[in-house]
Amino acid sequence: MTSLKDKTLIVTAGPTIEPIDPVRFLSNHSTGKMGYAIAGVLAARGARVLLVSGRTALETPQGVERVDVLSAEEMYRAVMERFEASDGAVMCAAVADYTPAEVSPVKMKKSDDDLVIRLKRTKDIAAEAGRRKGERMLMGFALETDHEQENALGKLRRKNLDFIVLNSLRDRGAGFAGDTNKITIIDRAGEITEYPLESKTAAADRIADRIEAWFAARG
Repeated sequence: MTSLKDKTLIVTAGPTIEPIDPVRFLSNHSTGKMGYAIAGVLAARGARVLLVSGRTALETPQGVERVDVLSAEEMYRAVMERFEASDGAVMCAAVADYTPAEVSPVKMKKSDDDLVIRLKRTKDIAAEAGRRKGERMLMGFALETDHEQENALGKLRRKNLDFIVLNSLRDRGAGFAGDTNKITIIDRAGEITEYPLESKTAAADRIADRIEAWFAARG
């Protein structure tokens, strides 16, 4: 299948790791399964796929070019270095919103006092891509626990996305770690399409269908 032949697409996947000291870090529960499924499906449809991946235990999908990163800053740089030469991006990674303001060069020792770690904002990769997007396709993800569609639509508009894929942690079988997902895709016009619980590969096919149709509509 070569429906996306001659397209170069970036996919981000997995968690970022924000160091506290040489042995400790802040992260999240993302395994990268959804992003890797999307990368594999897009490559199978003929796209050149650049997978910018946080730390995972997953194998690189066939035909996909993988760039390994750890922190939000590393992911930001890897995406921005490649975005201009791409036809679009799918921002599926679970990127930390905050990172420690100071990183200890040595292991922090336990004391009798509580520990307070000051955090600073990380760079917003999807928002920066939205500022630079031009005629490129840009898809983001939103994992929500309340006011799901309202929050996702707000994110789509603020970040100048063409689509946002919504997951809710309240949906059984969706979210991190598992092999299934239940997604809702919202486009720029505000059209909302809900899909049933299905395998992450099947959900990736739904996402690829929307990307394919986006490019087809633009000739």
